[in-house]
Amino acid sequence: MPPETTTPNSSRRSERSRRAILDATYGLVMEKGYAKLTIEAIAARAGVGKQTIYRWWPSKGAVMFDAFFDAAYSGGEDIALPDTGDIEADLKAVLRATVDEYNDPEYSARLRALNSEVLADSQLSAELFDRMLAPGLAAYRTRLEAAQQAGQIAAGADLETAVELLLSPIQYRWQLGPGPLTHAFADSIVDIVLPGLRPPHPEG
Repeated sequence: MPPETTTPNSSRRSERSRRAILDATYGLVMEKGYAKLTIEAIAARAGVGKQTIYRWWPSKGAVMFDAFFDAAYSGGEDIALPDTGDIEADLKAVLRATVDEYNDPEYSARLRALNSEVLADSQLSAELFDRMLAPGLAAYRTRLEAAQQAGQIAAGADLETAVELLLSPIQYRWQLGPGPLTHAFADSIVDIVLPGLRPPHPEG
């Protein structure tokens, strides 16, 4: 009786190749920087042909985006802000953590590489917003809505603008560097923005 043969699992092989490409891309950007990243270098490190990469991604920027997205959200957990019942404390805790991320050299390098690519690629920019930025913005809005329902924020407050006011100063300071990113800076943002969202005090 002839020996039993097994058919290779093409989906498993494809997933191994995809995983190798993402890992190779992430490692190369962190080691050499985005400017020196090439499809040839990714293919060589991943042990695949260039045509395999182009079958799934149209450009090195698209591969890099998926590599960084995969690294950031590999756990698959939903994004949610803490809710201790104290909106001021919760916002300060989250913005402090955000400052720590921006001050982390690895995180900062990833983000700068992404930013440089999305500026020249409108499709990638839209994908960045939909897959990475929008869920974070929604999490802030959800937390502010909970505070609104608890009477800590005025019923008519513009929560969309509030989220931008909370996050934009950190992004601005990280990109342009007019001052250090510190916990004190994060706290000051909340101290300035939150009073404008509070319900009006009843006249005595």
